[in-house]
Amino acid sequence: MVYFAAKRICGRGADHDVTTPALLSKTPLHEAHVRLRAKLVPFAGWEMPVQYGGIIAEHRAVRSAWGIFDVSHMGRVRLWGADAGRLLHRLMTSDVPALAEWRARYGLMCLENGGILDDVVALRQEAGRWYLVCNASNREAVLKHLAGERARLVGHADTSLEDETTATVMIAAQGPMAIEGASAVLGASFGALKRFGGGLFRWKGVPALVTRTGYTGEDGIEIVVAASQGVALWEALLQAGAMPCGLGARDTLRLEAGLPLHGNDISLERNPIEAGLERYVRSDEGFIGARAIHEAQRRGVSQRLAGFRAVQKGVAPRHGHSLFHEGRAVGVVTSGSPSPTLEANIGMGYMTRELAKPGTRLTVDVRGTKVAVEIVPLPFYKRIA
Repeated sequence: MVYFAAKRICGRGADHDVTTPALLSKTPLHEAHVRLRAKLVPFAGWEMPVQYGGIIAEHRAVRSAWGIFDVSHMGRVRLWGADAGRLLHRLMTSDVPALAEWRARYGLMCLENGGILDDVVALRQEAGRWYLVCNASNREAVLKHLAGERARLVGHADTSLEDETTATVMIAAQGPMAIEGASAVLGASFGALKRFGGGLFRWKGVPALVTRTGYTGEDGIEIVVAASQGVALWEALLQAGAMPCGLGARDTLRLEAGLPLHGNDISLERNPIEAGLERYVRSDEGFIGARAIHEAQRRGVSQRLAGFRAVQKGVAPRHGHSLFHEGRAVGVVTSGSPSPTLEANIGMGYMTRELAKPGTRLTVDVRGTKVAVEIVPLPFYKRIA
């Protein structure tokens, strides 16, 4: 069954780019963003809303009620055939063939040297069908990786790939009221879905692929519908009380939740052990990069990713700023921002392994200003109940 007509992959990764506006891709919701007077910026080759009424207001709406995000720039790939699960098992660090139908799992795609090509979510549908979501900035690399490894597998003719990115819209509804609000709009009961569960629903007679996933640290769902239905669904969710939210709030929300951003906190230059993502690495040698990653586990790594919080209010550390300990350079900030929830400056960065422990005091050089920070456990924020 073909759920959506697809053409010839999204985006958690990468900072704003500098692509010429005329060359930027636009999601099917672009005109809806213009009508809402969103501030649009280049992001991973797309023109995307960074904010509507303000990043702090949007952030707080997701923490206290619910908001919706256009995440249509993220890559969406259908896989089907007898060997589709085997292909994903070879490419991902997590155990995806063990999934029951309509269950999803987060994992990493790595190179042979252990570097992280991308972080992805794979959903097992039924009858040998899978759905893969990746980052916008890595879309082409992931497609190439999928196609290249498929060609090496025996029986690759039983695995087909189809990129649905431009044929569909993906909307993330996030926040403590998101399940109730989205259920009312789509006429379904999404509260019955377990975390990382999914299902195929219908909205106004058309298919809607829904998973209980997100990138904010809040409960919520992500909805995929045909591009032609995207604006109507977006506007229906707004009318039900959701606040439109941009990439700015999405970034501060994910940082508070301690979720890594590819291109900043994880990259081809870092392996899962350095990034503190061991829990997503299985123990067998059957995936690309296994040997290098397991060796890093055995021997240890010289640097680790850790979270920090500024000791006092002031300028916020940002990506690329240097970390110091007793005057000696020991690492670099990968993500940093004021936290609307904590009302403090927070961030993540790589540092000498011995220093990546809660309670350690470091200094960040913020354009010549020395900012004192303390290493704290991740996540910075976790919803209670």
